[in-house]
Amino acid sequence: MIKTIFRKIELSSRRLPDSPFINRIFCWIISLIYALSDKRRLLKGRKDNSDDLYSNRSPLISVYVPTYNRCKILRDRAIPTVLAQTYKNFELIVADDGSTDDTKGVVKSFNDSRIKYIKVSRNEYRYPNRSLYHWFSGPIVAANLALDKCQGAWIARIDDDDLWTENHLEDLLKLAIEGNYEFVSSHLLYVSNDGKETVATKDNEVGNITGICATQTWLYRNYLSKFKYNINSWRKLHDRPNDIDLRGRFYNSGVKIGYLEEITAIIKPRPDERHIGSKAYLADEEKYENFYKM
Repeated sequence: MIKTIFRKIELSSRRLPDSPFINRIFCWIISLIYALSDKRRLLKGRKDNSDDLYSNRSPLISVYVPTYNRCKILRDRAIPTVLAQTYKNFELIVADDGSTDDTKGVVKSFNDSRIKYIKVSRNEYRYPNRSLYHWFSGPIVAANLALDKCQGAWIARIDDDDLWTENHLEDLLKLAIEGNYEFVSSHLLYVSNDGKETVATKDNEVGNITGICATQTWLYRNYLSKFKYNINSWRKLHDRPNDIDLRGRFYNSGVKIGYLEEITAIIKPRPDERHIGSKAYLADEEKYENFYKM
């Protein structure tokens, strides 16, 4: 019942005007719902999985990658870097957010039974129509759909333009099992077009008290998939990217968090862009114009 009501609220939120007063009221309602439901989800997940919480040393890991019209970089980066992992017991879910290119064909060309393809209907809730707000929202519709499809005991996310070190899954899983953690992350390496390298950690991001680094480094228990990305994270009061919003909810709910003091993921600009993250969106706003539309 509560889930159905919450879903209707999310779907209707796209039609709300972007005014400070309405955003404040709406965000207060959403925050209250999450505060009441997240802790309950965590406790239920622990109870339902108490017998085998860390006993399986080689469990299935569900890796998911949301994507939109980036079939070439998906082919060149995300899929190969997952297939190259030293840990082999995984499934890879490619969540296509309504692409019009050959994303499906690229996925099928790998001919690997561990790779699964799902496509989001363009009739689903779409994203806000300003570049920065869209970046805050990210591919939330596709990501949340993928989370519902994950069959593994553990879950990891990679974006279509990201890279992992070959020991990414193996090292994070080892830390999680040995430390009895429900959620682990690690350092992330940023590489600019001119070769400059910057290491992001859980400690060098202003205001981050969660002990969690960027999404590309996450590995967490399957029952935490009930913590869905907040599609309204861009609205004032929240006013933050969806992954930062979600990691705050993990932290506030009391999830057992561990951290690996090593680099396991790499981000660098896409071949046709100079920047990464929000700068890439803001530098090429017209490119995404059709994606914003309902």
